[in-house]
Amino acid sequence: MRIFFIIFLVGLNLSSFSQEIKVLDKETGKIVRNVTIFNQNQTITLTTNNNGIAEVSSFEEDEIIYFSHISYALYKLRKSKLKPTLFLTKESEQLNEVVLSVFKSKEKSNRIAEQVAVLSQKDILKISPQTSADLLAGIPGIKVQKSQFGGGSPVLRGMESNRVLLVVDGVRMNNAIYRKGHLQNAISIAPNQLDRTEVVFGPSSVIYGSDALGGVIHYYTKTPKLSEEAKVKTSFFNRYSGVNSEITTNASVALSFKKWASFTSVSYSNFGDLQMGKKRSHGFENWGKVFYFSENKNSEYNAAPTLNPNVHLQKNTGYSQTDVLQKFYIPISENTELKLNIQFSKSSNIPRFDRLTERTNPLDPSSLKFAEWYYGPQQRFLFSPQLILNPGEKWLEKGTLTFAYQNIKESRVQRKFGSLKRSYREETVNLFSVNGDFSVPLTQDQKRTLTYGFEFAYNDVDSNSFGKTLDVINPHETGFADDFLVQSRYPDGGSSYVSAAVYLGYRQDINSKSTLNSGIRFTNTYLKANWEDQSFIRLADPSISANNAAITATLGHVYKPSPNWQINSVLSSGFRSPNIDDVGRVREKAGNVTIPNVHVDPEFAYSAEFGIQKYFNNRRFRFGGSVFYTLLEDYIQRDFVYNPDGSILQVAFDGEFDNAVNNQNKGNAYITGFTTSYLGKISKHWNTSAFITYTKGRTYDSKEPMSSIPPLFGQLEVNYTLDKFEFGANFRFNSKKEISDFNFTEGIDNHELTPVVNATATNDVEKYYGTPSWQTIGINGRYLINENLSFQARVANLFDEHYIEFASGVSAPGRNVSVSFLATF
Repeated sequence: MRIFFIIFLVGLNLSSFSQEIKVLDKETGKIVRNVTIFNQNQTITLTTNNNGIAEVSSFEEDEIIYFSHISYALYKLRKSKLKPTLFLTKESEQLNEVVLSVFKSKEKSNRIAEQVAVLSQKDILKISPQTSADLLAGIPGIKVQKSQFGGGSPVLRGMESNRVLLVVDGVRMNNAIYRKGHLQNAISIAPNQLDRTEVVFGPSSVIYGSDALGGVIHYYTKTPKLSEEAKVKTSFFNRYSGVNSEITTNASVALSFKKWASFTSVSYSNFGDLQMGKKRSHGFENWGKVFYFSENKNSEYNAAPTLNPNVHLQKNTGYSQTDVLQKFYIPISENTELKLNIQFSKSSNIPRFDRLTERTNPLDPSSLKFAEWYYGPQQRFLFSPQLILNPGEKWLEKGTLTFAYQNIKESRVQRKFGSLKRSYREETVNLFSVNGDFSVPLTQDQKRTLTYGFEFAYNDVDSNSFGKTLDVINPHETGFADDFLVQSRYPDGGSSYVSAAVYLGYRQDINSKSTLNSGIRFTNTYLKANWEDQSFIRLADPSISANNAAITATLGHVYKPSPNWQINSVLSSGFRSPNIDDVGRVREKAGNVTIPNVHVDPEFAYSAEFGIQKYFNNRRFRFGGSVFYTLLEDYIQRDFVYNPDGSILQVAFDGEFDNAVNNQNKGNAYITGFTTSYLGKISKHWNTSAFITYTKGRTYDSKEPMSSIPPLFGQLEVNYTLDKFEFGANFRFNSKKEISDFNFTEGIDNHELTPVVNATATNDVEKYYGTPSWQTIGINGRYLINENLSFQARVANLFDEHYIEFASGVSAPGRNVSVSFLATF
């Protein structure tokens, strides 16, 4: 009996002091094997087993325990605070240890020479943007243009639209009809569905191929993770904004199991008409005011413009959008994982505000040109299986295979006042792609790493157009009287665009202070298009094809002379191969009609960049700066088409004859500028950040300014955190954009939308003012009611300033009070 009692006491004693801990990956929930666990003196060293478990009872309760793994940031914690499950992360809280995926393989920022910016899920929640374009506007170095409220065209280093590459979860969003000018596709992802956003500035064609001249914006949506025990996590988000009566609702469900996981998210936003600011510090009393508007919508017919009772309310800016995200995460084997990604986004009709305020007589506010001008529902569908490979072989340690199918639909509908003829132009793009991105360390200590990969993408473009004559019995449309021919926007016989590429990259830690990054890529593109109907525009050859190839390279160096200094330098090249929009678009704007030009060659960019970062006060403060110079060769610019006698060619479009323009290769141009930034943790409760960005661009041949060059702009932000309460304030500013710095040839800068200072002047420089400077102040606060509930309120443009972003066609929001509520269970 005594023996059994002793055994019972021993067993009880062992169970009392036994303490197991399981180590999991914070991002995926998978177990992490071979984690080294040790104390400060390294008198005790353990390793997690194949189940990610280690027995840690041998450590003292007050000891600091360290968790080390080659693929994760070092983690330390006092044993008394240990829980049964520990999560390791590949993202450290230190300012220089942010891990980026934008370069196709995860790298710490202190190994990357390019200027980069990252917005985490926490940042996105704090900013609480209405659209993903508004989210981008808060990133240092990015300016966003808006032709209508339902849009947002990001500008990176003086380049936008098809010179900036948009990527979502490793899949290119840019397609064969991404246009030159202003592009609105950045809004087709709901901000609440994003896990983070990473941006790399400057040519990135080695990693991403054509289009990445100004930089790459990579959206990463939320991903489910595994759990040893079955878990169901739900969240509900709701926001109301007063400036446009916005109501946004987002609901999501995350299912986590041992062998698979799922994440489902549905977001719906309804935006009313946008109220502009009323305080006019710029001194232009009527600039931007909406005196008349078109009330032709929802089958209601009005023969004349309607007087606006509230000139500060921008009629025809409201719209709605629905976004759906479904993801599955399934580990197929120990070394292979499957992520299945399904995304769907659809908007309502989106009025083109800047065209609906266009006048036939600039001096008469009632002489609106268009009774109807709106984008039909913009629709994006993505189906993308992704295989994550971790074979650990000599030739392939890890890699990713990404397959994707995208279906994009967009349309444009327009009708002029005084006409019953409504024209429709519809486009559908089917895009198939596959990417392979792989890496292998060349040495055991991973100081030398080789990356390589391939890309193939096929775009099929269908462009359709038709016209309908309205049958009207005031004040309603009763149907259509007859049909008429309309010029299609793109080749009506169909067109395709194919891109194929291979790349090779090499990184070497020369020593503890120096890292070298290099890469080279070969890309080949093939374009084919066919025009069937040539009733309006005749081409010498209605069937065209073009084959282009390019080799691009990059060389980057990171030098860290001390733990508190980092010096970056980059030499890189990039290119953009003409797509279907470059060679085949037909459209009218401001009396100019863009017509096809099948003889457009690729444009190239050669860039040099130098950056520096300095840390102070035990790395609690960071000052940084990056200066760049980009040479554009054979740059593509829209210009007039001339007859043999030197006169401008006239073409018919929608019943009128206008000047013909098309995309043309020019000579050389340059874009240069800098971004300086500051980040500081003043104390446990206070932190601050700031940035300033300056850009300048000119052509060498014509000596005129380049399009899309924003004025000097910046932001200062202060944040305070105490227990469950967060408070922040920000100051944003833009300097004046001189009218002499606008590009008048292309019309992309929209100089005619700036204030008029001399209505009778025939010279644009004398007639228009340029974009006035502006400043705004905003405040925000967040209160954590408990671990499941939080409440947030923001006041943007506190003093209700009126301003219009450079090149934008819609006034910025006035004073906006928004409140949001987030619940997670």
